[in-house]
Amino acid sequence: MTCSTCAAPVRTQFASPGLVGAIVEDGLDPASDPDWQTSGAASLADYARWCGHLCGVTCLQMVLGETAPDLFALRDGALKYGGYTEEPDGAIRGLIYAPFADYVRNEHAVAATVHRHLTLDEVTAHLDEGRRVMASVHYAIRRPHDPSPGKGGHLVLLTARTPAGGVHFHNPSGTGPDTRAADLSLEDFARYFAGRGVSFGE
Repeated sequence: MTCSTCAAPVRTQFASPGLVGAIVEDGLDPASDPDWQTSGAASLADYARWCGHLCGVTCLQMVLGETAPDLFALRDGALKYGGYTEEPDGAIRGLIYAPFADYVRNEHAVAATVHRHLTLDEVTAHLDEGRRVMASVHYAIRRPHDPSPGKGGHLVLLTARTPAGGVHFHNPSGTGPDTRAADLSLEDFARYFAGRGVSFGE
């Protein structure tokens, strides 16, 4: 699906958009996803183990547009550069911004700048200058009417300013169309925003 507000594709980190809510809210085993092969995963086990960690490369997939590689091809590239690491106990660590940005620049010829400290004024300046911003937020941003339980731990792609001065963003773990491509005021966005991210574009 392409977003009419910003002409950017809307993607989820799970193969079946209709199952996102059941997976992230209700605890459905991702191994139950019947469309897992469309992700490019080598096996169902690989898909089930990794899909919950792929919000960052889903943001990249949206940046690259309709001709972007599949999700697990992007995962493999980021993993090769160190954008993800696998611990001896099997734990997955990432997305790690600096090697991920190297991967984006070197393999996809897209300018990528790491921002370890990013203010909302800087975010809106990037958007006004035509860049897109992958921002660290709390996953509960898909429930903006509830109090925020924290900041950071999940990644969304900010694609545009709204006419009211807020931000438009795409959420890889949005549970429905209204939370996959959503608008928030800057005040509401700030409740979830960890103040760091990666910008894409010159």
